[in-house]
Parts: sequence; C-alpha cells; structure tokens
Amino acid sequence: MICTVTFNPSLDYIVSVEDFKLGLTNRTSSELMLPGGKGINVSTVLMNLGIENTALGFMAGFVGDEIVRKLREMGVKSDFIKIPEGVSRINLKLKSIDGTEINGMGPKISSDKVQELMEKLDTLKEGDVLFLAGSIPSSMPDDMYEKIMARLDGKGVMIVVDATRDLLVNVLKYHPFLVKPNNHELGEIFGVELKTRQDVIPYGKKLQEKGARNVLISMAGEGAVLVAEDGQVFEKPAPKGILVNGVGAGDSMVAGFMAGWMEKQNYEHAFHMGISAGSASAFSENLATKEEVQAVYKQVTEG
Repeated sequence: MICTVTFNPSLDYIVSVEDFKLGLTNRTSSELMLPGGKGINVSTVLMNLGIENTALGFMAGFVGDEIVRKLREMGVKSDFIKIPEGVSRINLKLKSIDGTEINGMGPKISSDKVQELMEKLDTLKEGDVLFLAGSIPSSMPDDMYEKIMARLDGKGVMIVVDATRDLLVNVLKYHPFLVKPNNHELGEIFGVELKTRQDVIPYGKKLQEKGARNVLISMAGEGAVLVAEDGQVFEKPAPKGILVNGVGAGDSMVAGFMAGWMEKQNYEHAFHMGISAGSASAFSENLATKEEVQAVYKQVTEG
C-alpha cells in the first residue's frame, strides 16, 4: 500500500490577470481549478506514472467535496476524513504576478479526527510507503509527524518526509527512508549558505548522521544531489527546458524518486527519475505526465 498525507488540502484557483491594478476591478485572462496540497501533488504524479496510491488527510464542506470529486475525475484514489464544521481552503494563485498567492486557513481539526487518521495509518505494514509532506495546520499538534513516525516505528514502513526546519529535524531519529530538503532549507538547518551541488554534500551527510537514510536535495536551476544510504553520492545539473510552472516540482521529484526506487531498487535510477519528474512538472502547465517524465529521463540519462 502507498499512501500520502495532506493535512490541509486545498482547491487551487490559478488565474492570470493582464496588467493587474490594485484597488480596481480586474478580470482574468485564464483560469484553472485544481486540487492542491503537497501530498495530493505526490499522489497525482504517482498516479500519472501508473502507481496506485491513496491520498489521506482531512476535508470539509463543499470545497472538500469538490477536491474529492476532482481527484476522482483525475483517477486519484482518496480516503479523506470529513470534518463536520468549516470548509477546506481555497488558495488563490495569481500566475501573472510573479507567483503571488493568497492561501486560505482550512478547517479546525479536532483530536478525535486526528485519532481517526492514526487508526487508518495503523493498517500500514512492512514494505508499504507513506509520504508526509507540507506544513501542519495550527489546530493540530506541531509534533504531528513525530507522533505518526513513533507510532509506525519498527513496522518496516518506508516513510518519506518533505518538510522544513524543526518539522524535518525532529523526525530524523525515526530513520525516514527519504527526506527532501532544498539547498536553502538545508542551509537554514545548519546556519550556512549553500549554493553549489558540492556545497550541499557534507550537509546531506550530516542529516544522515542524524538518522535520515537517503537525502535528496533539490536545487532548482542548479540541479539536484542524492546522498544515498549505501554511501553513493549522485549529482546532476538541471535538465534543459523552459520553466513554465515551479509549483509542485519538488513534490514531483519526491514522487519520481520513489517510483524509480520501487521499480528497480536502484539509487541511480531513482535519482534520475526524481530529477526527471521534478523538471517535467516545472516545464509543464500542470503536474507531469508519464510521457513528459520519460522525455526528460532520456535527456538526463543520455545527455
């Protein structure tokens, strides 16, 4: 079983507005509405790559219903816990104004609903994969990732964590299979500035010393680095292409890496799949399709 967790999923309303003016009525020139959230992005890319998985998390109100409906339409299986009050968030993303976003709050999640999620996760067993990605809503305990990983500790579940700062550092003692900071997040953890692929390698190894098994570091235009559990280090510059939409590229990289790992249990292949999926999404209006990933993979491995 492969599961992703999105605590605070959203409906992303992505609009372009030509010549936006503050204080005046502006009209959109293009609109798109998609289910959003880091775990949902991972689920979508996995499904695009032909890997069945289930998106877990919380949803509320008519927005939550629409998130589930859109996921079903896309072929993504979900098993969200319904919150009886409030509504799931709508995030407004202004594409034409340099990535400007207004993100909603989402519903309050009670302790009994958190317990319900924990019971769903209790069904995971050895060899299953769990993705924990993104921030934790203010209504939930801020050590939520730790609680989940402590509960699953020793069960042989491969856990992937894509989170920042303390949220990431505090779970390393539970030996996540994969963590994916970017170079800025990695630098923040250790109080340094990391610019090149060579810069990040020793700090990736420091995360391993703290307990991470594999450390995948994304670096936007600089490429990516993998510090693997078996001692190998892989690094690649970014594939050539035109950046169209950076949203979800990191989530796609995580999905691609795990898809590659599950396919061949080979770190180099997994790394190449991660770079290919991340870049393919960045080069596309939406999250990458299998064909788009395969096209970039060819460039990564043959270039």
